[in-house]
Amino acid sequence: MKTLKALADYLTSDFLGGPKPWKFSWVINFQKAGTFFFVAWLMWFYQNTSTAAYIYLAMHGSYGLVWLIKDLSFPDANWQKKITIGAGLVAFFGVLFWYWVIAWLLISEPQTPDYPMADDLWFALCISICILGCVIMIAADAQKYYTLKYHKGLIVDGIHRYIRHPNYLGEMMIYGSFGLMAWHWGAAVILLSVWFFVFLPNMQAKERSLSRYPEWLDYRKRSGWLLPFL
Repeated sequence: MKTLKALADYLTSDFLGGPKPWKFSWVINFQKAGTFFFVAWLMWFYQNTSTAAYIYLAMHGSYGLVWLIKDLSFPDANWQKKITIGAGLVAFFGVLFWYWVIAWLLISEPQTPDYPMADDLWFALCISICILGCVIMIAADAQKYYTLKYHKGLIVDGIHRYIRHPNYLGEMMIYGSFGLMAWHWGAAVILLSVWFFVFLPNMQAKERSLSRYPEWLDYRKRSGWLLPFL
């Protein structure tokens, strides 16, 4: 996983070398800001005005706006680094663009997917997961930003008390809800690939970094990786 993390860092920071004219956050924010318009364009292009399409537009489009508000209010330091042009293209087309493909998988089909339960119950489930994921992600990032701003060290209370990676849990719930709305094997492949090749190495790198604190062992024993006591 260390090798995978090092490769990912190179591809999204220094790929092809040269000048570093833009921040990583600019690439991410471009995709987040464009999601509502991209999904709306898909609906227009495929003439898909189904309830599922509109709900997906609301969920994924609104999440993009939520991310922008978060970035303006308490930006993540990890996304403020300058990256090369090649790295920006890799970040966009290698990861971020594929989240838009999930929308395409849903909206390009003329019929609503055959969900495993009644449509209205499925929609309620997906919306609930998305909202809870947004709350967890926002709470985790806000706590991290404001805690570290005034006190450096290991964060062991608040939403981090029982979960060591609540921000990743929130992101997985959010994008998982989009995948459930699409209900397509392609969406599962996209999400599992991102979670394994991007999220997992980042979480392991974070754990290695946090292990330098003396209270780390006790914190790890009483907290879960993504879920309490797991």
